[in-house]
Amino acid sequence: MARKTQNPEEGKRPITVDDHKELARKNAGKKHTAVNDALKLPTGDEFEKDLTEILDSDAEANGETVVIALVDFDEFMHINTDFGVEVGDRVLIETGTYIKENAPRDAKVYRIGGDEFGIIFKGATEREDIFLFLNDLKNNFPVKTPDGAEQTITIGMATAFLDASRYAELVRKADGALYRAKVNGRNRVAMAKEEKMIPKTSHYTQDQLQRLNKLSKREDIGEAILLREALDMLLKKYDI
Repeated sequence: MARKTQNPEEGKRPITVDDHKELARKNAGKKHTAVNDALKLPTGDEFEKDLTEILDSDAEANGETVVIALVDFDEFMHINTDFGVEVGDRVLIETGTYIKENAPRDAKVYRIGGDEFGIIFKGATEREDIFLFLNDLKNNFPVKTPDGAEQTITIGMATAFLDASRYAELVRKADGALYRAKVNGRNRVAMAKEEKMIPKTSHYTQDQLQRLNKLSKREDIGEAILLREALDMLLKKYDI
């Protein structure tokens, strides 16, 4: 009796959103090694470590201004598609070099990943002056594609101890500002803004709320902050 040939697709689980994200992360790491080697900028892990240490330090008590900025290259994907990966890498290297060379002394630049860079400002410079600097950084962005087309960047910023005092919340505020700037047309700088809060609804079970309250007390973090962090992780998981 002839043995039935098995369909190679049989028995395979469906590809999930997380599968796509993990594959993209691995590919990005391989693809942009040349970019990291050329720029020699600290990475996203170091960004988190440094910012967490600053937030846990005496910066607020010392009256220092601490601001973070997320800088995103607008519509970067078309560069790899239209001109190739090597051109895409060159564009990222030029972008990182431009940001690094123009950053003030009290700022540190990071390559967070992909086409996104981060800046931590810590010192005596006022928030408003940092905003003006970022606006100039955006306005004078010199990077072009091989066809001579000018490119743009969009920036979201958030201020420590004013917008948030914890790493995840502060980055979420800056990311929200970046998203808002992108939706409103790109090529602009946006500050984090005060968020309109709504009360907890009946979408949660009593057990969930009790466990949330227990977690809040254990970690000494407000329930609203924990819920916002959880929702933000969910939205990022599904790339919203």
